[in-house]
Amino acid sequence: MRRFEKAAELIERFKGGRYIHGFGVLERAGGVAAALGRRAALVRDAFPGSEDDVERLRGSLRAAGVEIAGVLDGAAPNAPREDLARITGGLIDVQPDVIVSFGGGSTIDAAKAAEVLRTLGGSIDDYFGVGVVTRAGRPLTPHLAIQTAASSAAHLTKYSNITDRASGQKKLIVDEAIVPPRAIFDYGVTLTSPAALTADGALDGLSHCLEVYLGAVGKPHYAAMREVADAAIPLILEYLPRAIRDPRDREAREALGLATDLGGYAIMLGGTNGAHLTSFSLIDILSHGRACAMLNPYYAVFFAPAAEEPLRHVASLCGARADLGGRALGVVVAEALIAFEAGIGFPTRLCDVPGFGPAHIARALAAAKDPQLRMKLENMPVPLRADMVDEYMGPVLEAAACGNLELIRNV
Repeated sequence: MRRFEKAAELIERFKGGRYIHGFGVLERAGGVAAALGRRAALVRDAFPGSEDDVERLRGSLRAAGVEIAGVLDGAAPNAPREDLARITGGLIDVQPDVIVSFGGGSTIDAAKAAEVLRTLGGSIDDYFGVGVVTRAGRPLTPHLAIQTAASSAAHLTKYSNITDRASGQKKLIVDEAIVPPRAIFDYGVTLTSPAALTADGALDGLSHCLEVYLGAVGKPHYAAMREVADAAIPLILEYLPRAIRDPRDREAREALGLATDLGGYAIMLGGTNGAHLTSFSLIDILSHGRACAMLNPYYAVFFAPAAEEPLRHVASLCGARADLGGRALGVVVAEALIAFEAGIGFPTRLCDVPGFGPAHIARALAAAKDPQLRMKLENMPVPLRADMVDEYMGPVLEAAACGNLELIRNV
């Protein structure tokens, strides 16, 4: 199909020969790893159906002459600090010359951050923010990231999200130095992914495309981002319902794999913003992708006066009216996204999420003022200073809490 071919062309533009993706490609991992090193630490997830895939991976590594010096359990969702500490300790014990991660975004993120700590030392708090690892000036151990979920595209990007479960807050490393030099995604591994994980992951990919696209107005990457959004968003809107109805629909799984990989391209072109920033404060009640998906319609209304051109394009991709302007256009897009999410069984108001309360809004507003998360405020189509957060972001979150778009105030 031409749409699949276009998506693949964009991924090739993004990664070139450094990335292998498709069905049946896991067996190529050994040869890729052997070009990076000969003594491997394998950091792997365990999930239903994964044992056969892990054995295929181990067999491929052995056949290529790569010694598996240690096997480490991966990370829980949102890559908690406790798992990061455990994986870091394991890497210190094993002293690999290549790291092979096999898992979803949390395990890959934890492997990235653990290698930073193993090589550079210190506390993970020393590296949150933009470019801190690069400024340290020391090379990291090569990393082959093998993705198992169509979601965050952690295998392709410069991000590592780490969570402090005690405070309920997620923070991130943003650094080119942690991009895995080689990556593999065998879309066949996702055929056993449950519906909830599939939906969360796909809408995380959609959020990557939407947020970067709306924030790209007037920036050099705008034209490239329009291409990415044009290829990725329709694939998610069409094929996510199919994958939920039939998890073993190979065409749907390929579509979601391509689309979320393009989400990775998006966040390497530019940064996410409002919904991602707020999602970091909701990790105790919502998965990351679900939180972003729920929040993006409300931020679309807030951003609308500054992002009319991309919102018209998004409206057309959603089958909604594209002949409006300003706030009215944002409302149309918001209503289309909310309807899509409701159609796949997502909650569309934070008040419908068990455990949600005013403390979550207070935490999110406080986090938005944290200098280590400043890049998210600056990436917004309507950039906010810390002293504007309560006045303008507060009403967006109140609107998301009760589902009332009228509460949102435009700057």
